[in-house]
Amino acid sequence: MKKTTPVSEIMTKNVITLSLSDSLVTAEERFKKNRIRHIPVVKDKHVVGMLSYTDLLRISFADALSLDGESLDDEVYEMFSLPQVMVHDVVSVSPDTSIKDVAKFLSKREFHALPVIENDELVGIVTTTDLINYLLE
Repeated sequence: MKKTTPVSEIMTKNVITLSLSDSLVTAEERFKKNRIRHIPVVKDKHVVGMLSYTDLLRISFADALSLDGESLDDEVYEMFSLPQVMVHDVVSVSPDTSIKDVAKFLSKREFHALPVIENDELVGIVTTTDLINYLLE
């Protein structure tokens, strides 16, 4: 295991993304379908925000049901737009950032995923899970 290995070696390259026009219902569907917890929000290939599953949980009623049996989350999600809930000030890394530097950064911050940007375009995402899996190898 080399700590100087670039993050491009462990990042997820086929990144699930959202666009600014996507609904929070769509976001929740992507989280659940793909079993992920972080989704970059892009305009063209440029990252303009980041949404975490925790961001959705903060505004949801955690699977509560309305009187007619429908999920209250869908009703709540329709009250907000994606740009209102996502993080706008996104911190990113480049593909050649070392795994050690990414680990240091994530250990000091409150988030658990970083988009990987090259030439101002999204090329991957690295999460704390990616780091843990790398350490387990």
